[in-house]
Amino acid sequence: MAFDSCPPAPGPIRTILGTEWIEPAIRLALAAPFLQSGIAKCLDFPGATAEVSGFGLPAPALVACAVIATQLVGSILLMTRRWCWLGGGMLAVFTVLATLLAHGFWQYDGVERARQAATFFEHVAIVGGLAAATLLVERRARR
Repeated sequence: MAFDSCPPAPGPIRTILGTEWIEPAIRLALAAPFLQSGIAKCLDFPGATAEVSGFGLPAPALVACAVIATQLVGSILLMTRRWCWLGGGMLAVFTVLATLLAHGFWQYDGVERARQAATFFEHVAIVGGLAAATLLVERRARR
């Protein structure tokens, strides 16, 4: 069996994947953690700046504003398919940077290393999901 071929999905799965609501639901699921985080940071801006300060980043208020804008604008662009590639890209780059900053599992030992590694690779999966959703939207736009 060739690795580049995949048997078709069973009928019920094809039906679900072919429904109109599945693509927006996928994009909403991917945007949800960013939307929630951006809204929470807006509602607790002092907490957001304290979080940035905890990472030792300069100009915490400015960085917190940039994080909030990235999370909210990126999510809206991804969900509305309006410049989806830009929204997905914003969220992916943000996720990579934040993951490297906050979940450097190689700096830990034991159980904490395993926890940080799990979170690190969950974030890698989110980046992959953002890329896949963006690719799906772009392919449909070309048709």
